[in-house]
Amino acid sequence: MPNYEKLSDELSERIKYDIENGTRPDFGAKGSVAVRRNPSFDRESIWRPAYVRDVDKIMHSPYYNRYTDKTQVFSFYKNDDITRRALHVQLVSRIARSIGSVLNLNLDLIEAIALGHDIGHTPFGHAGERYISEVYHAETCRYFNHNVHSVRVLDGIFPLNITLDTLDGIITHNGEFEMHEYYPSVMPDFSAFDAMVESCYVDESNIRKIVPSTLEGCVVRVCDIIAYLGKDRQDATRAKLVDSDLSLGDAGIGTINAEIINNLEVNIIENSYGKPYIMMDADHYQGMKAAKKTNYDMIYKADKVAKVLDETVKPMMQKMYYKLLRDLKEGNKESPVFKHHVDFVSNNHYAAKMPYIETEPNQIVVDYMASMTDDYCTELYHFLYPDSKLDINYHGYFEDLLR
Repeated sequence: MPNYEKLSDELSERIKYDIENGTRPDFGAKGSVAVRRNPSFDRESIWRPAYVRDVDKIMHSPYYNRYTDKTQVFSFYKNDDITRRALHVQLVSRIARSIGSVLNLNLDLIEAIALGHDIGHTPFGHAGERYISEVYHAETCRYFNHNVHSVRVLDGIFPLNITLDTLDGIITHNGEFEMHEYYPSVMPDFSAFDAMVESCYVDESNIRKIVPSTLEGCVVRVCDIIAYLGKDRQDATRAKLVDSDLSLGDAGIGTINAEIINNLEVNIIENSYGKPYIMMDADHYQGMKAAKKTNYDMIYKADKVAKVLDETVKPMMQKMYYKLLRDLKEGNKESPVFKHHVDFVSNNHYAAKMPYIETEPNQIVVDYMASMTDDYCTELYHFLYPDSKLDINYHGYFEDLLR
């Protein structure tokens, strides 16, 4: 029987009183003081506040459409009921806005961070991210991480003049590293931000150290975990990787997706309302950690997921990397790296400080490969290597009817 926790009567009455009397604590970010690289553009207006402009810029950016065909966890399933990254970012936004609404935070900033946080993600999920990082590091001694690249997409490849608060929330999201308490850090200006970004390229361990500078960023960071924790279990059941959500256990925070979301939302609100930080109690924090570990052991590291990726996608992506790099260095204008990427970016790369083609070649290849959807990546491989025996075998819609 599902157990849906509720806010305490005491806190419910306090929130109700604060709403009715206009005494709600106010720790939310203020768009009126938001900072952009070019302050002469995108000034806040009555009908388009600062962070609303960020949301619009992100949703209309050239790569936003590509969320639709990027893996969340399960790559080899033709199943419209299994989560893709497009749904994940919407779930993060919805869950974070639910918490942020009660805490009286800036919901537009939450939405902007949530919708933009994975826009730099690779095809084939975190596995694709690792494969690209390995070759990129081998060639340049720099690391690739999707959160850093999300900033590059919105602030470099397409310099969209996004606010510092939104970019900071995007780079500091980390769904792989949970925290008991989230205290906002200080991000004074773009110089400090650029130094932080660069530090993540040269030292991968810095990814684990950076913390959002706003409560909105803190909420999105923990909601990234909440959004996938139960949903990945639901998807694992639909992919027949596990018998049911229940088979993965409770860990004290619930078993099914709706239960996990509800209970973690309630606990965060209970422990964060009226405070300049975000936290959950020790039991729920340990429960979230335990549930996440179970997901890793039973889902993400399962041979049906990880082994197939390593044996097929890894050699395909790494072989493509060097082929595209060679085409770029040789100036092969008939190559897809020019026709499908350099030309596309150049046509959308307005307000740029320099022509995109002058970017370091490895970075251009990384930009291209990270922008790909799963299907495009696979089709490109077969276009480049039509005689290759490497291929991806998908679990089809009617697989269960053919047995």
